[in-house]
Amino acid sequence: MEQSDFAALADTLETLPPQEILAWAVAQYSPQIAMSTAFGPGGIVLLHMLQQLGLSIPVFYIDTGLLFPEVHRLRSQFEQTFGIQFERVCPALSLEQQAEQFGEKLWERDPDRCCWLRKVVPLQQVLRDKRAWISAIRADQTKLRAKARVILWDERNQVVKIHPLLRWSEEQVWEYIQRYRLPYNPLHDQGYPSLGCIPCTTPIERGEDRRSGRWRGKAKVECGLHGPILESLHHP
Repeated sequence: MEQSDFAALADTLETLPPQEILAWAVAQYSPQIAMSTAFGPGGIVLLHMLQQLGLSIPVFYIDTGLLFPEVHRLRSQFEQTFGIQFERVCPALSLEQQAEQFGEKLWERDPDRCCWLRKVVPLQQVLRDKRAWISAIRADQTKLRAKARVILWDERNQVVKIHPLLRWSEEQVWEYIQRYRLPYNPLHDQGYPSLGCIPCTTPIERGEDRRSGRWRGKAKVECGLHGPILESLHHP
């Protein structure tokens, strides 16, 4: 499919509610479609929508080895309550092996390389046999994500990428969670609107940008899963 075709398709899909986008995507790309989740609010909404629609597709998460314990507890809660079995995707290097090869606390000295090793490369591996993947990113999260479309061609991973919640606001996401009384990470009530790895995530203060707690003090706003990362890191 040409880029112009994706643009036209995106124009059509963006007029639909997320549930219809999900249903279309699963019908179009199954069985070679999967959803990624970091167990954030948007991911929780999409998981519930899939269940409500009676759709079953693989759902994976990337375990960097540095996730908050609350993330693992929420995953376990979803598995037990909703019967969802998540695929755990891990980096090729353990934290100890990474330290031996690149030095201790790489995330402090070179966070882009750390994200590349612990997030981007594992994503590439899990998507090798897929035609499409679903993500819960929204346009109101970052300036980069505001440029995304509901459907696009992911050149790096060579798959179709679908964002059913792209045009939803944060308020809509939380309204949905509250309406259906869905479980969510308690850290969101403790000043952590956006969660990443423990060393690179801090709570925010009143009035700060919602993602200012990610990589605080560094000129970095994306891990690379949903946007560009330094070209020099493509072959570390």
